[in-house]
Amino acid sequence: MSIQIDRLTKRFGSFTALNEVSLTIPTGQLAAVLGPSGSGKTTLLRIIAGLEMPDEGQLFLHGVDATPLSARDRQVGFVFQHYALFRHMTVFENVAFGLRVQPRRSRPSEEEIRGRVKELLRLVELEDYASRMPSQLSGGQRQRVALARALAVRPKVLLLDEPFGALDARVRRDLRAWLRRLHEELKITSVFVTHDQEEALEVADQVVVMNAGRVEQVGTPEEVYHKPATPFVYQFLGSVNRLRLRVRGGYAHLGTLALPLPNGLAREEGTAIALTRPHLLDVSREANGEGHFRARVRHVNAAGPLVKLDLVAEWGDPVHVELPRERYHELALAPEMVVCVRPKEPGALLLQPPDEEHNAPAEMYYI
Repeated sequence: MSIQIDRLTKRFGSFTALNEVSLTIPTGQLAAVLGPSGSGKTTLLRIIAGLEMPDEGQLFLHGVDATPLSARDRQVGFVFQHYALFRHMTVFENVAFGLRVQPRRSRPSEEEIRGRVKELLRLVELEDYASRMPSQLSGGQRQRVALARALAVRPKVLLLDEPFGALDARVRRDLRAWLRRLHEELKITSVFVTHDQEEALEVADQVVVMNAGRVEQVGTPEEVYHKPATPFVYQFLGSVNRLRLRVRGGYAHLGTLALPLPNGLAREEGTAIALTRPHLLDVSREANGEGHFRARVRHVNAAGPLVKLDLVAEWGDPVHVELPRERYHELALAPEMVVCVRPKEPGALLLQPPDEEHNAPAEMYYI
């Protein structure tokens, strides 16, 4: 079932949680709604579920206007962050609950309910836990029970609100891979809300980045990371350096680097901000006649496949650089060393004036 959202607006008193949000999620896709706290992502999910009503706009499920429909009539399954399992019921009874409370005319027989619950417990790899109480399960197991319960009524759309937010890092990692496999098997249209960038980029077919009640960008994980539509998306996804530049004579100056400004980009002399990711910078022990800025090594984290350097630029700004281990050992870097830093390639810096920090300019300028 496809989901089409057309200019949804939702206010809580004077606070606008959603501001003319429009979005389409094709049938069978797994979409992640990603954003900081207060961006409107959970409000959007609750409106799709029918737990909140919009003040303006429409919601279409498979082409049908579902805006006036109750939650019961939308054929939507909802998984909450904190499981919301019935503590006095066994795993089996929790999963069967939605089937047993259906109206008599549409309620399956007890035999059909038992068969459906057994099928779902096998699907979520908990068939041996049917008689256990929620208190006897781990956090990851409880979340899988909650997912099985949501799937029991055969929803056309599955909604998950921060489904792994209450779990530790290792369990979250395992459940992300499990959810991806489960979705590939069921092919049910699914939307999950998260503030975890890694989670969204790893699991989703489509990522919806929200900020301050608006959609900043919709795209595949690769698109939103490598081709961000706004400075907010660039900064929100992954680690980002903010470097102060001097603008003079059609160039942006960074140490001895002189980077030409794009044609048609008028910029008064003064300062500006450039954004760049740590893996797009390189360091060397010597200048080697190339443009660079100098920085002092403050800390080295050599654990993992990439070595992470914390530097302090010559003008005092913190700078983070990620190097392959081979490059790090070749340079023999250590704290307090002074190094030369430069972009690895043209276009590695995104130019952003300081007064536009939180607004999306009409264009993105890479230098």
